[in-house]
Amino acid sequence: MARHWLMKSEPFKYSWDDLQRDGETVWDGVRNHRAKNNLAAMEVGDKIFYYHSREGLEIVGIAEVSEAHITDPTDPEGKWAAVKIKPVRTLDNPVTLKQIKAASDQLPDIELVRLSRLSVAEIQPDEWDIICKMAEG
Repeated sequence: MARHWLMKSEPFKYSWDDLQRDGETVWDGVRNHRAKNNLAAMEVGDKIFYYHSREGLEIVGIAEVSEAHITDPTDPEGKWAAVKIKPVRTLDNPVTLKQIKAASDQLPDIELVRLSRLSVAEIQPDEWDIICKMAEG
């Protein structure tokens, strides 16, 4: 069964627009053990919320894993995981962190809030559905 994820990127480093322009990218450089485990658990076809951190603080698009189980090319020791992702669609209405926090009754355990420093988080199926509905307006 496909799983759902959230990946954070600072838009001045690599934005949603950059991913759309490139068509695919390697998600590498992650140096947090929990985030590494999340990357290692990803499978081709898993869906991803693309979140702009630092600036915007919002989910702006949906991507998917296009290649899984890659050794991070930026890691000379070969201990860290990476995946390739590609864009699926831009959200009509980005979903802000403020909106997600305001929906704490519906999203009480979402890792985006509970583990706020985590750059690659798992999203539960019900959380995915709620956020997709929020993006519809």
